[in-house]
Amino acid sequence: MIIFAFAEETSWFNYPGLEVWKFINLGIFVAFGVYLLRRRISEALGARREAIRQELIQAQEQKARALAKIAEADSLLSRLDTDVRTVQEQSRKEAESERQRVAAAASREIEKLKQQAEREMDTAAKVARKSLRQFLAQKSIEFARQRVRGEIGPEADRRLIEDSIGELRRARV
Repeated sequence: MIIFAFAEETSWFNYPGLEVWKFINLGIFVAFGVYLLRRRISEALGARREAIRQELIQAQEQKARALAKIAEADSLLSRLDTDVRTVQEQSRKEAESERQRVAAAASREIEKLKQQAEREMDTAAKVARKSLRQFLAQKSIEFARQRVRGEIGPEADRRLIEDSIGELRRARV
């Protein structure tokens, strides 16, 4: 009560909203609460400290793994340029090889087509010659018939018949 009496005599203690006795009561309450709960608070803070320590250890391990992955990724990226150049060179070589193979196949095919065309031309020439010979033979025969018909008249027919009959008679004898 002494505190309350002293507070009533001084006016600044009674200033609205600034009653010091409220703060003093709060301080006593907090000190008493801390005194009673210090073990639990100490245990909770210790557990929290341990949890934070574990989280820091896990974070360091994760950081180490992440740094290892970054190093691996950097290694892969540094090899990527080399790998790209290797793949480009290999594909260039394969393309050149394919070009040469296609060119060789095309030249073989062209050679085959030339040979086939030559055989077909030879065959066509033989057929044409044969047809021409047949045509010429027919025309020669026709020409010879016409000439013989023109030269052989009724007198020549009679003479040929008589010669044939004479030969037959001699053959019989």
